[in-house]
Amino acid sequence: MTRRPTKRHRFLKPHPFAFSAFARSVAQVASNFKHKRQTHNPKFQDKVISKSSDDHFTKHSLKEEAGASESSDEEGHNETIKADFAFFDPKPNDFHGVKILLQTYLDNKQWDLRGFVDLILAQTTVGTVVKLEDAEDDGLFSVVTALNLGQYKDNRCFMELKEYLLEVCQEKNVLGKLRLILGEEASNVGLLVSQRVVNLPPQLLPPLYDALFDEVSWATEDEPTEELRDSFRFKFYLVLTRIYKSANQQKGTSRHCSDEPMIYIKPEDEIFHKLSSWSFSYPLRTQQLAMHELRNYSLTGLVMVVEADKIPTFRKELQSLISES
Repeated sequence: MTRRPTKRHRFLKPHPFAFSAFARSVAQVASNFKHKRQTHNPKFQDKVISKSSDDHFTKHSLKEEAGASESSDEEGHNETIKADFAFFDPKPNDFHGVKILLQTYLDNKQWDLRGFVDLILAQTTVGTVVKLEDAEDDGLFSVVTALNLGQYKDNRCFMELKEYLLEVCQEKNVLGKLRLILGEEASNVGLLVSQRVVNLPPQLLPPLYDALFDEVSWATEDEPTEELRDSFRFKFYLVLTRIYKSANQQKGTSRHCSDEPMIYIKPEDEIFHKLSSWSFSYPLRTQQLAMHELRNYSLTGLVMVVEADKIPTFRKELQSLISES
């Protein structure tokens, strides 16, 4: 399959992105709880560099001015801060940064996170990490990958992940579908892992997901063995994420209820949820201090299964969503 650099884009001025006032509040709350290695100044003039298959890069320009009201030590003047982001293949020295991003991936469960990170870093065919291009340290802003559930089913981390999902799923009409995805259908399922700092500019999302799904497609053609090529022929994607959900709602949901208040912390999750074949939510033990506007909301886990055939629609809708923001 022909490899082509990502098409050049120019973003003149990215505006603050959120679905609602509630979502903006969530983003602000969450950003205050990030590890200091993840917390970089959110007022960016960005030059995004997207990865192509031959390690060439296409640059994307972003610009945003920071107002004086955003920082107490900047009162009385505006400031423009430049940062260069780059997309890279995962490497062993990314271990600490990826581990930090994934430290609450399974809530507060004690599990083989180290082994999980090792698998992500070992799979360089499919997967991307986002860093500052010329950063002196190895701080990461994002990690995105897709791991075959069947291929890694005997790894301790995947066995513990399966155990966790079956434990937190309290809906009987969904439990059977979940068992099927984690069992008989596991070899056809890609665990879509996408974790990042809250203040990552949303304009990076379309090229980041494009890179992921392009690499999945390329892997079905380019991997050296038929077994490896088949391991990327996903029929489904399993997505674990977090939302804020009204505390007055019943625990869990397998339906898309328009009258059920929820806040999507990551914009792409609303699209995944809409396109999902089925989903369920569950309460998280780990909670964050919330602003006044979120006093009636609780941080909630959300598990979704999306058919791979829906990914082209996802990509188009994500691009449209970010472009209109």
